Amino acid sequence: QLQASGGGLVQAGGSLYLSCAASERTFGVRAMGWFRQAPGKEREAVATIGWSGGSTDYADSVKGRFTISRDNAKNTVYLQMNSLKPEDTAVHYCAGGSRLIPTMNPYEYDYWGQGTQVTVSS
Repeated sequence: QLQASGGGLVQAGGSLYLSCAASERTFGVRAMGWFRQAPGKEREAVATIGWSGGSTDYADSVKGRFTISRDNAKNTVYLQMNSLKPEDTAVHYCAGGSRLIPTMNPYEYDYWGQGTQVTVSS
């Protein structure tokens, strides 16, 4: 129902562009977000965006480096990741929920993508 793509291997300081397309079956999806989970760590919020795209929220660790955006006509959310660091290495998941405003709480999201691996080498 959510299909993420765009992960890969990049050197520190490089950039990646993630995309997540929601199928028509994800009825009622409003807020969308990106989360990530590194080995041995809990899943954490990276960035979230509200239905209109005017409200966004970011983890402190990615502020100024990552930008979340969406195209509602395409049912797609994006994550532009710049100045990548080795600590950004993780499986990145996109998520969709029914709230209109963004939330960094993963339990507020009903739909999850399969995850895409982001690996940043030093």
